[in-house]
Amino acid sequence: MRGRCTKVLPSELNKVCSERGDAPATHPGKMSDFEVVPNLQQSSSSVSKSRRKTHFPSSSNEKENLISWIPENIRKKVCTCFVESSQTSDSGRIVCECGYLREQHLEDAAKPPVFLGKEWDPRTHIREMPTDAFGDIHFRGLGQKMGKYVRVSSDTPPWVIYHLMTHHWGLDAPNLLISVTGGAKNFIMKPRLKNIFRQGLVKVAQTTGAWIITGGSHAGVMKQVGEAVRDFTLSCGHKDSEIVTIGIATWGTVYNRESLICPMGGFPAEYVLDEENQGSLSCLDSNHSHFILVDDGTHGRYGVEIPLRTRLEKFISEQTKVKGGVAIRIPIVCVVLEGGPGTLDTIYNAITNGTPCVIVEGSGRVADVIAQVASLPVPNITIALIRKKLSMFFRDTYEQFTEGKVVEWTKKIQDIVRSRQLLTVFREGKYGQQDVDVAILQALFKASRNQDNFGRENWDYQLRLAVAWNRVDIARSEIFTDDHEWKPADLHPVMAAALISNKPEFVKLFLEQGVRLKEFVTWDTLVYLYDNMVPSCLFHSKLQKVLLEEREHTASSKMPRIQLHHVSQVLRELLGCSTQPLYPKSKHTERPRLSIPVPHINLNVQGSSLRSLYKRSAGRATFTMDPVRDLLIWAVVQNHKELAEIIWAQSQDCMAAALACSKILKELAKEEEDTDTTEDMMALAEEFEWKAIGVFTDCYRKDEERAQKLLTRVSEAWGKTTCLQLALEAKNMNFVSHGGVQAFLTKVWWGKMCVDNGLWRVIACMLFFPLLYTGLIAFREKRLQPMGCLTRLRAFFTAPVVIFHMNILSYFTFLLLFAYVLMVDFQPVPSWWECLLYFWLFSLVCEETRQLLYDPDGFGVVKMASLYFKDFWNRLDICAILVFITGLTCRLIPTTLYPGRIILSLAFIIFCLRLMHIFTVSKTLGPKIIIVKRMMKDVFFFLFLLAVWVVSFGVAKQAILIHNEERVEWLFRGVVYHSYLTIFGQIPSYIDGVNFNIDQCSPNGTDPYKPKCPETNEDNKKPIFPDWLTVILLCLYLLFTNILLLNLLIAMFNYTFQQVQQHTDQIWKFQRHDLIEEYHGRPPAPPPFILLNHLQILVQQGLLRRPATCHRQLKEKLEKNEETALLSWEMYLKENYLQSQQCQEKQNTEQKIRDIAQRYQVDILAELLGLERVKRTGLVEQRLTSLEDQVHQSAQALRWIMRALQDHGFSAGEDVPSAGSGKALETKEFDLERKPEDIQSPYHVLARNLLYPGSHTRRFPVPDEKVPWEVDFALYDPPTYSAEHKDMAVQDPFSLSLESLLKINYNTMDGLIDRQSFHGLYTVGLVGDGVPGCRGLSHRWRRNLDGSIIRKSLKKMLEVLVAQYPLSDVWALPGGSLEPGETLPLKLKWILRREFWPQFQNLLKQGTEVHKGYLDDPRNTDNAWVETVAVSVHFNSQNDVEMKRLNSFLQGCDPELCIRWQVLDKRIPLHANHKKLLHKVSTLLDAYY
Repeated sequence: MRGRCTKVLPSELNKVCSERGDAPATHPGKMSDFEVVPNLQQSSSSVSKSRRKTHFPSSSNEKENLISWIPENIRKKVCTCFVESSQTSDSGRIVCECGYLREQHLEDAAKPPVFLGKEWDPRTHIREMPTDAFGDIHFRGLGQKMGKYVRVSSDTPPWVIYHLMTHHWGLDAPNLLISVTGGAKNFIMKPRLKNIFRQGLVKVAQTTGAWIITGGSHAGVMKQVGEAVRDFTLSCGHKDSEIVTIGIATWGTVYNRESLICPMGGFPAEYVLDEENQGSLSCLDSNHSHFILVDDGTHGRYGVEIPLRTRLEKFISEQTKVKGGVAIRIPIVCVVLEGGPGTLDTIYNAITNGTPCVIVEGSGRVADVIAQVASLPVPNITIALIRKKLSMFFRDTYEQFTEGKVVEWTKKIQDIVRSRQLLTVFREGKYGQQDVDVAILQALFKASRNQDNFGRENWDYQLRLAVAWNRVDIARSEIFTDDHEWKPADLHPVMAAALISNKPEFVKLFLEQGVRLKEFVTWDTLVYLYDNMVPSCLFHSKLQKVLLEEREHTASSKMPRIQLHHVSQVLRELLGCSTQPLYPKSKHTERPRLSIPVPHINLNVQGSSLRSLYKRSAGRATFTMDPVRDLLIWAVVQNHKELAEIIWAQSQDCMAAALACSKILKELAKEEEDTDTTEDMMALAEEFEWKAIGVFTDCYRKDEERAQKLLTRVSEAWGKTTCLQLALEAKNMNFVSHGGVQAFLTKVWWGKMCVDNGLWRVIACMLFFPLLYTGLIAFREKRLQPMGCLTRLRAFFTAPVVIFHMNILSYFTFLLLFAYVLMVDFQPVPSWWECLLYFWLFSLVCEETRQLLYDPDGFGVVKMASLYFKDFWNRLDICAILVFITGLTCRLIPTTLYPGRIILSLAFIIFCLRLMHIFTVSKTLGPKIIIVKRMMKDVFFFLFLLAVWVVSFGVAKQAILIHNEERVEWLFRGVVYHSYLTIFGQIPSYIDGVNFNIDQCSPNGTDPYKPKCPETNEDNKKPIFPDWLTVILLCLYLLFTNILLLNLLIAMFNYTFQQVQQHTDQIWKFQRHDLIEEYHGRPPAPPPFILLNHLQILVQQGLLRRPATCHRQLKEKLEKNEETALLSWEMYLKENYLQSQQCQEKQNTEQKIRDIAQRYQVDILAELLGLERVKRTGLVEQRLTSLEDQVHQSAQALRWIMRALQDHGFSAGEDVPSAGSGKALETKEFDLERKPEDIQSPYHVLARNLLYPGSHTRRFPVPDEKVPWEVDFALYDPPTYSAEHKDMAVQDPFSLSLESLLKINYNTMDGLIDRQSFHGLYTVGLVGDGVPGCRGLSHRWRRNLDGSIIRKSLKKMLEVLVAQYPLSDVWALPGGSLEPGETLPLKLKWILRREFWPQFQNLLKQGTEVHKGYLDDPRNTDNAWVETVAVSVHFNSQNDVEMKRLNSFLQGCDPELCIRWQVLDKRIPLHANHKKLLHKVSTLLDAYY
């Protein structure tokens, strides 16, 4: 084997020199890590993370923070020694070895005597100083393009830069890190590929909230990325669409960097992008938002930023980001376009570090070379093939590739392609991969899916990524597949995260995947959701007010936590007090916790953890009564439209839910201050109303009777109210005016009679009730059909329509009696007619009192009073009664008899106005009354305008005509009354002086019945006022009032009429319910006989204590079984309604597409542009791939048949033809998703890694074809390296000199060191130190709780003992290297207690040896390698004594040491060679692997 000629001591070979990376129990890089950073000063006030990152210019506080913080924590590098270089600058001047001119150095550095004769060394001649370039960069001449920039030392810790970006630049931590690398020089891409790349890159960045990291210069791939971001920003045009694009460039290669230097910060620093004069330097790209300029103290040297960029990307990828309640480690992906040798190194390092890479084929050079060979088996990637590809894609620079360079490239490309799970090639037009954004996300998922893990950790991680990115399309295509079965309980944490972050598509997806809301929504879950509401929503502020009131009431200093009874209190305010509390106050302060186990997922929102919420508990979870209702309310109060619609589709009591949501939204909209939010709430409320209408329409079409039951059914889930009551509370006129609702109200209006009875028949039977027994009136119920039935009389007179008309007759009689008393029989001593009137009024007062106190639902007197006085007609009744009582009081006092009659006359007017309420039942007069009420509002506002003209003209007229009028009543007449009458044509005769008659006025104003005369001439008694002026004022007054204002009033009336007329029918139908409900619950007897009914009610409720009964026909509580059947029927029809809506939307969309196609002839354009070919490319490629697979399988079968025939002697005389085209076989592409074990090379793969573990030494590159010693490899020149051993006592005493190597005793015991190989003797020509290691494979059958063995794929499942050692991110089998003189490996002793060591040695002796010999290991070299003995110890019984003893003696002397029994699976994160050992064990025991 060829690798590297190295001498390593045996004791060193067992060390694991890997860094802990994705350990599930650690989260490096949290904010607590910043406390250990030297000189890292926390700023006094950091920029809020929630604020958008680039609000330019920066505020004064931000500037002060940056000016003080950056110089203290960030450095630059400067050269302190001017050593003249042999090279000169572009202008021919002398420069230092660092590349800078003499005057660009410090003053001390430029003195010749100080450093005379010294060689320039960057380690000693470059030192760090506080940075002098940071702030805001403004690109001059490019509009408002601004960005942030900072000059940093190349040795700056990455967490300092990350702290700067997230705390001082205000960037939110990314959900994804996209590192774009490639050619640094401008290159040409196909226009279509360029557009696909640009659109896909910005789409994935914008949808996932990613950071894009590039080189930052205005050339090559960086320019492509910048232009992509620019185009996207211009197309969107709003700041929320801004994409974070970070350019990490070398400070010494930036052109015009002098303009960025400002020790106190540039706010902004003006930068000129000048490509014409940049020379060998490069300009910064103006389309990047942030720049990190890496300084190593040199000038003109490219690539300085690469190490810092690598460290920064690695650090960011190790951070934990909480997004939408889901905690994920920030993933990173590398996107490659074009590129040269540096790009290849970047790809190789990324693959080595486990970073997935996306190669864009067609972009050129390195990207195309890798894309061409990515689908080939690794052994087929030869030096000759790579040389051919280089000559094809590097035509201009192919001569620069030496033989050694080609070998190195071949080795690196082989290693890259070997990690196929990390490599994704984007090909334009490839089936299933039409977009770059999909390719990037698929690459991340593919890498995660192929990563070793315990159980379903990778699937959980992928789902958390998809939720954080809000890419439900990726979740559907990549996660929820047949490869993994998801349990509904596993989705509960991410379901909660999707709800909190308002991601309706994910909620819909999880519901499709089987999440049951009845199991998900518990009491604690609901409290958690309300705890994490959007703070800006109105409902959250109302909740906070309730909590503050409770704190003040309890006199507590601590704010109480949100409980559901607080939520219920706010909801009752929104739904109205007609509903009962939805969440009664719990008697117990602590409720049982949820008993649903979840994986490791951190949901840290407002100090609460969802994982702690979903923890195991002995108690059972407390589920709510209606989980769908609870989630629906939670979504609606936050105005989450899509979320509310999805949850409503799951509801059972859907009609009541929709009407309740409409009510809640309308109430919130009244208090919402933001106009846009108010409009959204009203639109959503209307949408829910139409949903209720749609469901009710389908129900009514199917069964009218059951649909009407839905209107009056008491809904326990919605506070014991009804759908009809909710619609009335929300003023949903469209719903109430629905034909089915109106039919129900009509049915209630007619009582037990048929609705088709004529009104004249009812009136006839009212006047002469024996007609009831003639069949004139028809009844609905069969029991009322017999003519002699006595109940017919009761059914007739208790019908609301009869009660209404009887009350009309009674009210007209009351008004006639009232008018007769006022005009004919108003005596000083009340007559019996007048006493009858007062008695009649007493019955009306009793009825109003009954309406005020009638409380069948137990709301209380205060609430009933508020409901009573909300009605306009009730207020009018109270006003009329109070005026009547006032007049009656005055009338009974002899001295105020006449004023009493006047007041009673006013009361009569009010009682007459009450007649309009009676007319509302008429379909003809009812709408007109509504119009009159609306027009009265117009008149009220019109009077304000009219009063301005009336008062202004009246005062001017009075002042001009009359001098010093002191009588107030005549002042009012002259200013207001006369001016008002003038509008209607009654013009005063004295206003123009022509028709003046002095006999009609009083000269001195002494006559109380005449107005005061205008000023006149003493001689002829003619008026002396300027009549020309008064005439002009009169004309102007009449012009503006009669023509302008009156026509304005007419126009207002016309507008109101047209506006109301469109909805008059709905308004009338809506208000009709109030009249029907009033007379449905009214006692049947009209006043004054109604006092008998009042006496009956008083006896029943006052004396017998019988509760008030509600209207059975308007509110009915159903039996449990009947209610369940009714709701199931409603839910079934709701599903039909939703399906019909989806079909209708689809048909509308298809119709729009057809219309557009016909209008613009899209089909013709598609043929002209060749789009039809593009559409079919994916399908054709898929079919060709399937055909190739079938041909390949057939060829393999034929070759197998021919070999079998030849082995049995059936050989042909002629050469056997090939079973397939050689060319086809050579070009056969292997799927990148193929399992690694099917395509991996059998040669020493791990032992040929270029970087030796635990060091910076690089191996000589050895491609696969040069591994065998028999193959000539003249270029092979490995470096010599020996790792230092910490334990000097066991260090090999021999050096690497030839004399020392000759003294080694090979193939035998060399002192304490065993140099014998398990493979037998080896020649001295191949110097080797065989290291015997020992692995103990302890395993047992996996069993259920009842002791039965668990099987998978009909095979028993094993559990194996594994351990995780400190500083390692993978698990391993217990064991290790045998140190000289030891009988057990040190790591086994580390795991076991000392007293168990002898017993474990006996277990190893009794075990089965499954492997003995060489193992591929990254620490193997040419003269030192690892050889291992693996012993299988199987415990067949769960009661095995040795196994119990082993479990009792397992311990770790280090708290970081982890030991566990793990289910055997090929995906568990073990060392690769250990998994091979386990595969042998599973084969030996015929177990599942």
